Amino acid sequence: VQLQASGGGLVHSGGSLRLSCAASGFPVADYTIAWFRQGPGKEREGVALISNYDVPYYGDPAKGRFTISKDKDKNMVFLQMNNLEIEDTAVYVCAAERGGGPTFVPHNFYDYWGQGTQVTVSS
Repeated sequence: VQLQASGGGLVHSGGSLRLSCAASGFPVADYTIAWFRQGPGKEREGVALISNYDVPYYGDPAKGRFTISKDKDKNMVFLQMNNLEIEDTAVYVCAAERGGGPTFVPHNFYDYWGQGTQVTVSS
């Protein structure tokens, strides 16, 4: 069982990135997949999630700028991030909760965690 996050990088303010979370060993169709991030000196915060019923939910930092989607055939979840700001600089990680619902839950509720991918936004 594995979650593999990728797609991070260095981008200028106002730019875009698309993060990918690839799952192996379990079907994303049966799980709520969430993206979290942790910036320098900050606590981990929820960015976006998509429930097992394909209902998206966005944390305040993501509203209006980010879009989460799921590809069940590829067993992947994507996070399209547009109009990036310096404050979006963080390590982004994806997590999976069996079943779940369209809201963030305490971290220990998640069954699997991926490694992080670094997003750096410069001015």
